[in-house]
Amino acid sequence: MARRKKKSGGGGGGDGWLVTFSDLMTLLLTFFVLLLSMASMDTTTITRISSFSNSLAPIQHSGASRMSDRVKLVIDLVRDHDNLLLQNDRIKDLLFPDDIFPPEMNVADVKANVSILQHPEGVVIVLTDGLLFAEGSAEPDARGRALLDALTPVIHGVNADVNISGHTDSTPQPPPGNDELSARRALAVLERFLAGKVPPDRFSISAYGPDKPMYANDTPEGRRKNRRVEILLKTAKRLARYT
Repeated sequence: MARRKKKSGGGGGGDGWLVTFSDLMTLLLTFFVLLLSMASMDTTTITRISSFSNSLAPIQHSGASRMSDRVKLVIDLVRDHDNLLLQNDRIKDLLFPDDIFPPEMNVADVKANVSILQHPEGVVIVLTDGLLFAEGSAEPDARGRALLDALTPVIHGVNADVNISGHTDSTPQPPPGNDELSARRALAVLERFLAGKVPPDRFSISAYGPDKPMYANDTPEGRRKNRRVEILLKTAKRLARYT
């Protein structure tokens, strides 16, 4: 007897529609998975961009949004190289306002031992070591830390390269000696500024020991003034190089 051929087509209660329905559900599920993964990727990307933008903000604006009026004025004055020497006392008053010092500190003595000098590359803030360190020490004392902390917003906001140089008088020091002492003092000042979140790539340090005296070393006063830290803010505009 001949076999009957199976019917094909939609009538007769067949289950072929189930295959089509399952394919449709699979496609829908795949589509929703793709949507979900794309949404997650977009969120991650936006988060990364936001974080990157936030990290750039202090560099692009030099902390301007957080600057006090005092700091902004100091930055304007130190960038005005033509009138720098005329504004010397005003800059010192703005750099180290009286309210940062404890009552027992002699403010007049502090400001007498701070100098603001012109330099071909910008401005030098000179602090004698008596303001920052005890004799023979490379660790800033309480007064020194207060002075450096007052300077930090200006260093941050001026957005220029900075060189910190240590200097001593010619009096022989016990090992490791004057050169090492000047290096340690410059490094201690640098570390204080870095603790204030100033970008480290803006700094360089130098140690001269007794090799660059500002005064004769044959008097106690001259030796005291030669023991100093100089902070050079390289604010002068550089001429373009010929290449």
